[in-house]
Amino acid sequence: MTLLRVEHVDKSYGDEEVLHDVSFEMQRQDVEVIVGPSGSGKSTLLRCVNRLTEIDDGAIYLDGEEIHALDENELRRRVGMVFQDFNLFAHRTARGNVTLGLRQVLGMPREEAEATADDYLERVGLADQAESYPAELSGGQQQRVGIARALAMEPELILFDEPTSALDPELIGEVLSVMRDLADEGTTMLCVTHEMGFARSAASRITFLDDGRIVERGPPETLFEDPEHERTRAFLGELAGIQ
Repeated sequence: MTLLRVEHVDKSYGDEEVLHDVSFEMQRQDVEVIVGPSGSGKSTLLRCVNRLTEIDDGAIYLDGEEIHALDENELRRRVGMVFQDFNLFAHRTARGNVTLGLRQVLGMPREEAEATADDYLERVGLADQAESYPAELSGGQQQRVGIARALAMEPELILFDEPTSALDPELIGEVLSVMRDLADEGTTMLCVTHEMGFARSAASRITFLDDGRIVERGPPETLFEDPEHERTRAFLGELAGIQ
């Protein structure tokens, strides 16, 4: 069953066209990985899906409902987001960061919210850090708190915007491990990442975005082993050389 449908989406900032005629569909339990050079529109596309950025033209549907017909709280409940720079509240503990949405969006009582937060912190391997503040956590731990915060809302779709790009190399693996577990459990995920090992092993499909346009989209084995377009081949070759 189609969960997310993006139809002919355009987005510009002034005279700069960031997304042009972007269309694709995701089924439930899909893991879609979006790759492309810097400035290709990847993060903007994610922000359009959860309406942090409004599109100029086209439409986006979540389980058949146009997202602009959903109120903000409902959209935040149904579409989670894991940010590149963690976006944790410095004055709240790990538990407090996770409970915030549960209480403000879902109206969950404090005791229930805290128990739920502890369950999800345990799920990402941070049961012993519930009372820690972000400044007391490593980058990898902070990002795992961000994942727990998104998961706790039990969304239908989770967006990951380059979740490892702000991490030191030795911390990347712990975040990717959690993401692989989520993929194995059937979590529907739309991910922007340059981690090609994760893309190869976890993605249902990979979309190559360049200059705001979808150049090519297909299963990992196709894009990595036999891409249709020379531009895709060149980009993936560059990434392989870097990694």
